[in-house]
Amino acid sequence: MRGPSIDWGIILLNSGESMADVDHGHREVDETFYFIEGSGIMIVNGTRHAAPQGSVFLIEPNETHNIHNNSKDQLKVIFIKGAYKPEDKYEC
Repeated sequence: MRGPSIDWGIILLNSGESMADVDHGHREVDETFYFIEGSGIMIVNGTRHAAPQGSVFLIEPNETHNIHNNSKDQLKVIFIKGAYKPEDKYEC
């Protein structure tokens, strides 16, 4: 769901997949991730964090991030950003 005031959706990752090929960040927008099904790894500023089902991560502006599914099961994560600003994204 993308609109001028919110950007949110569901990320589905199969075993071994990552959200992106490289970590990325946002200059102005914060982003929240909620792991609703399965478990994986949340990478924040290059540090890997275990992310079991039910985990929530708030990524502040200028923090780099990525998600990796290191399990054998599908991983489902909800993301929520406070505004839809595709130009705000940068890759590392």
